[in-house]
Amino acid sequence: MEIRIFDTPEEAGKAAADIIVETVVADPAAVLGLATGATPLPVYREMIRRYEKGDVTFSKTVTFNLDEYSSLPRKAESSYYTFMWSNLFSRIDIDGDNVHILDGCAPDKAAECARFDGMIDEAGGVDVQLLGIGTNGHIGFNEPADEFTGGTFEVKLSQSTRDSNIKYFADGNMPEYALTMGIGTIMKAKKILLMATGENKAKAIYAAVRGEVTPRCPASVLQNHPDAVFLLDKSAAKLLED
Repeated sequence: MEIRIFDTPEEAGKAAADIIVETVVADPAAVLGLATGATPLPVYREMIRRYEKGDVTFSKTVTFNLDEYSSLPRKAESSYYTFMWSNLFSRIDIDGDNVHILDGCAPDKAAECARFDGMIDEAGGVDVQLLGIGTNGHIGFNEPADEFTGGTFEVKLSQSTRDSNIKYFADGNMPEYALTMGIGTIMKAKKILLMATGENKAKAIYAAVRGEVTPRCPASVLQNHPDAVFLLDKSAAKLLED
């Protein structure tokens, strides 16, 4: 595990984008695992800037998103499908056929999850997986539990996760369930970038980096990954003494 600390969220985001762009330049058909929420926005802004500058093309790049809310239509304002197209995909030259986002409205959720994992395997696996972290240590929507999860699955969201995300639902009607890559799927990625910014993430980062590897803090499993990089601003890293 490599820990990199930056003065600002923007600097951390640029560092993550640099790694992603370098990966795509080296292999234009690289497979990216992408995340949503406020934390990765600086990453996506930098990816767009580098594309507009002519440094990179994403025309052959393949993407898989970490998660999506269950039973939320794709075109809903709060869906992760809408988030990704609004904040990244519509502003770069990616082929829509190469974009893969879980369908939260699929009638058979288990079949949708199995299909998604199968597509990742068919693509040769994820080359770079971008992650955030929840205040309770979750990655994707893998909540604290008694054991680590395996493949992509449907999960009941914890109250703390719902409290953190309810602000994105203007009507307050947030789904109680989501589809998410499991820990087993995430850990198959060749390289993992975990971004965390803000003092409210400091305890989760300390537990993930300094604590025991336990499903009670899902992000702690990244201690066992052969190529995991934590990209933190000073606020998120404040409890790490060295």
